[in-house]
Amino acid sequence: MTQLLEKAFEQASQLAEEDQDEFARLMLAELESERRWAELFARPESEELLGRMADEALAAHRAGRTRPLDPEDL
Repeated sequence: MTQLLEKAFEQASQLAEEDQDEFARLMLAELESERRWAELFARPESEELLGRMADEALAAHRAGRTRPLDPEDL
């Protein structure tokens, strides 16, 4: 275990029990999400789909159908 992870768990252990459970749920959900994304991206069809999406985005940009991202609009 890394020092940073140990520090996070040490601080989390000082939380109220219900907050510790919430922290644990968030961590487990994040780990599961990462596992699912890794599984999806590992599929051969993902590379083709992402390539098509990138091509479409570039075509839209070249056609002037995009605009700069403004953080104030988020």
